[in-house]
Amino acid sequence: MQYNKNIIFPDFTSNLLYEVELVMKIGKEGKNINIEDASSYISAIAIGIDYTAKVILTTYRDIKGPWDIAKGFDGAAPISEFKCITEFNDLNNINFSLKINDEMKQVGNTSLIIYNFSEIITHISKFMTLEKDDLIFTGTPAFGAGKTFKGNHLQAFIENDLLLDFKMI
Repeated sequence: MQYNKNIIFPDFTSNLLYEVELVMKIGKEGKNINIEDASSYISAIAIGIDYTAKVILTTYRDIKGPWDIAKGFDGAAPISEFKCITEFNDLNNINFSLKINDEMKQVGNTSLIIYNFSEIITHISKFMTLEKDDLIFTGTPAFGAGKTFKGNHLQAFIENDLLLDFKMI
């Protein structure tokens, strides 16, 4: 995996939406994980951008077709290098943010996400076995998600540490 590599703007859309999200890395296998133990399955945290090709999403959703291609194309989920879970004192109080072209676009804190890390892990593990090194995007701040353009310079931070830095080319 290459970090902080520029991303080619997809030629099949002109409406590409960004959402900054924290990304959990799973450290051990688990199935039907109870909420009290769920955080022990996290080995590291990164920051990433969850891109959506909006026109494709809407088109396929409307015809009841598979719309996962709207989020599963080349470059759709760039992530930073990971920080070990031990670097965080409180998983429910992690600040993260996104700047585009030096303008702050999204600011979040894990205390404000809809489902906390443990709830996410517990829910997902009901349906599938989580494997070591699986990655889980956790959700975006309520405000600020928006449109990305070719030439944008994106920088994403955890606790004011610049971890993700790339351009859409």
